[in-house]
This record gives sequence, structure tokens and C-alpha cells, in this order.
Amino acid sequence: MAVLLDVLFNGLSIGAVLLIAALGLAIVFGLMGVINLAHGELMMLGAYTTFIVQNIFKALGGTLFETYIFFALPLAFLVAAAAGLILERGAIRFLYGRPLETLLATWGVSLILQQFVRSVNWVLVIGIVLFCLLFFGALWILRRRPDFERIRNWVVTVMLPLSLGVAIAFCSFLAQTYKLAVTKPWFGAQNVDVTAPKWLRGGLPLGTGLQLPYARLFIIGLTIICIVGIYLFLQRSAWGLRIRAVTQNRSMSSCLGIPTAKVDAITFALGSGLAGVAGCAISLLGSVGPNTGQNYVVDTFMVVVVGGVGKLVGTIVAAIAIGTANYLIGSGTLALLLTPIKPLADFFTIFATTSMAKVMVFALIIAFLQVRPAGMFPQKGRTVDA
Repeated sequence: MAVLLDVLFNGLSIGAVLLIAALGLAIVFGLMGVINLAHGELMMLGAYTTFIVQNIFKALGGTLFETYIFFALPLAFLVAAAAGLILERGAIRFLYGRPLETLLATWGVSLILQQFVRSVNWVLVIGIVLFCLLFFGALWILRRRPDFERIRNWVVTVMLPLSLGVAIAFCSFLAQTYKLAVTKPWFGAQNVDVTAPKWLRGGLPLGTGLQLPYARLFIIGLTIICIVGIYLFLQRSAWGLRIRAVTQNRSMSSCLGIPTAKVDAITFALGSGLAGVAGCAISLLGSVGPNTGQNYVVDTFMVVVVGGVGKLVGTIVAAIAIGTANYLIGSGTLALLLTPIKPLADFFTIFATTSMAKVMVFALIIAFLQVRPAGMFPQKGRTVDA
């Protein structure tokens, strides 16, 4: 009985981690069909936001540190949502209906974000802020001119290199004047540790010798809150109704006056914000590094595809199923249960490691998709047009 409870809890906890990571991706992929390879890096931004908030509360001292997670969660959501909104407005909106270009663009963004957190320092931040103030400030001022549409290309051609040159020159002056004070990386390439509050350390002991870690219980509870929140937003709000309408039929929704471009932006920001929440949750399980998101992005895509694109129920079932299968095979529990059948026990013993369990699970997913290519819960009726 203890072994069964342990298997169920660990499978559920791994599934909760996958689910909270896949929720945002399921919304974005389901509505727009965008293969966002930068989703893992949005999770990473949420994890680093948690790290920064933790350091601020640690400096404040006292009992405030025990509450930092409740401030880190909304901030992680907002930071990742803002990054996702910038990504959608700056690149994705021009690539709808072109999946290969979207895949390459988001892959490039993921590499940029990884390198950004490795090398970000005061010089880089000041340079970016100065460039944005000069370039976008000039565009905002000149937009009031009645002939702006006629001179827009000329303004961009002149202001883009000028703003970039001024920002680079000023940052070079700062680096030479203050040196290490402004050029030292904030995070670096090494992983950083996020310390959980005391009330999330340890576990809940059960009479059978089983202990349920508080951090994983917290993640399971957070996942339930996110699912309920997304369900209520999609089913009970005006923007949720618009999102579901665009998912069903984009052309008809546009004809009925629904601003599809704004729906896309809000959906992408929402999905990105959920990735930030996932990063905050994942930071409680281990150290945070530039490659944190890469450890989860493939699994989250598998959850979305197996569950059925755009189906919230399918995402939940697929996450729990994949998480439980990963633990059953990787921990050697399945090989132990099949001990009476020696050939099968020997076969599953080969896959009784974390990496080999992923191989087995991916093979099972490939076999499953041969039978049900649309996933567990395929979409019915009219779907979004390509």
C-alpha cells in the first residue's frame, strides 16, 4: 500500500510540474498554432524573477522572507507576460500561417534570452533602456505629424542606427569609467539557488513511512488554482468568450467584429505569464540556470500534443499520465512489480533511470500518436483556419 501511495503521489507531483509548464503552451498552441520554442525561456525568466525577489526579501530580513513566494508568483507572471507580449507584437504577429519561420524565430529568441541572462549587467540594461527611449520616443513624438506615414521609413532609417550608436557610445563610456561596478554579470553562466521558505521545507509524514514534500504539495495546489483560474477566465469572461470564438473560427470572428489581433496578443501574454508561474514553481525544486527551460520544453510539447491541441482536459490527463509513466519506469517500480514475469522485469530494468525512462515514454508517445494522431481529446467541429 505504501509503495502504491508513493507511486501515485510522485506521478501526480511530476504531472503537476509538467501541467503547470504546459498550460500556457496549450493555450497559445491551441489558439494560434504557434510552435513557441522560447516557451522554456519564458519559464526561465519566471524562475530568475523568483530568485531576484528572494534576494530582495532576504536583504529585508525578518519574517518577511517567509512570504516572498506570494510576491514572486504575480511578478513572475507579469515579467513573463510582458516578454511574451513584446515577442508577439515584435515578431510573431508577422509570421502567422508560416510555422517554419515561427519555429526558427522563436528558437532564435530562446538563444537570445539564454545569452541575455548569462551576460546581463548594468551596462547592457542601461544601453537597452537608452536605445528604447531614443528610438521609440522619437517615433512617438513624430507620429503626431500629419505626414508621418509618408516619412515613417525615413525616420526609422535615420533613428535606428543613430539611437543604437548613441546607446553603444554611452555604454562604452560607462564601462571605461566605472569598470567592474557596471560590467559584472548579475547572474553569470552558473546556476543560482532559490531557497524555499521554511514552511515549504520538509514534508508531511504519513503512518506508512511515506513523506509528502511540502514543496510538491504547494506546486500541486498552485496547479489546481491555475487550472480553475484559466477555466473561469475562458468560460466566464468576455475576453475568454472572444478567445474561444477565435479558436473555433477566426474568419467568422473577425467578420463579427472581434479584434483578432488583440485576442492573439492577450492570449500570447496569458500563455507566457503562465510559463512564468511555472518557472517560479520549478525554482522550488532545484537550482536555476540559463538552461532551466530547456529541461522542460520538450516534455511540455509532448503533453500538449498527446492531450489534444487546445484541449484543457486533454492537457491535464496527458500531464498526469506522462508524469506517472516517467516515475513508474524511471524509478524501477514497474520492473519491481513485474518481478514474477522475469523477461518483462529484465526488460524494464534497462529503462530504470531518468534518461532511459524518457526514451521509453517518448517511444510510447510515438506509438500512441500512430493510433490517435489528434491526441486523446481531438477537436470537434470547426477549428481555427490555417
